[in-house]
Amino acid sequence: MGIESARCFRMEGAWIVDIALFWSFLGAAVILTIMPGPDNMFVLAQSIAQGRHAGIATTFGICTGLCVHIAAATLGISAVIYRSAVAFAVVKYAGAAYLLYLAWKSFRAKDTEFAAGQQPIRQLKELYKRGIVMSALNPKLSLFFLALLPQFVNPDVGSVTVQMLVLGLTFIVQAFIIFSAISFFAGKVRDFLIRKRRIGRILNYVQGAIFVAIGLRLAVESR
Repeated sequence: MGIESARCFRMEGAWIVDIALFWSFLGAAVILTIMPGPDNMFVLAQSIAQGRHAGIATTFGICTGLCVHIAAATLGISAVIYRSAVAFAVVKYAGAAYLLYLAWKSFRAKDTEFAAGQQPIRQLKELYKRGIVMSALNPKLSLFFLALLPQFVNPDVGSVTVQMLVLGLTFIVQAFIIFSAISFFAGKVRDFLIRKRRIGRILNYVQGAIFVAIGLRLAVESR
């Protein structure tokens, strides 16, 4: 099958997205996900403090929150938030306040909370919810997807909305894989450190400091 035939298939809608743009998007998505940012630092902090199961539960929550932002970008809601200074500020400061609250809880946590073994299902559900809230209350993510996704959409292939959704879901899948890997390796580090005396209090402080840094970063960001 020649190049011209392949182009015809694209034009007739046989492919949902432009394949060349898809691979370019995937490469960009992986690079952006690996780069230090609020989400992967959040997963890292949870994994070191409470183990890889906690990190993976948090990852599920963050990826669920990403669905909200991708839907908002696809439907244009994020553009409305961007144009409204009040709406943007409310979401931004709510997210920052939530992260500072988590930091406060980490600073008050005891060594025994760090040294606990497997988390009960109830606690994992709480971490899942925590990931959702942390992700959903970051308005920069909606604006990020609003700016990123259209660059890899080819209107000649088919529905722009469908293409943005496919690209968004692709971003979520690769983010889940990378964040899960972070959780696994951070959990291994924790398993080593947990044998050290009094390390629990220190790592709770480290987790709290990470939450403070993410929260303050979110609070001072502009649109």
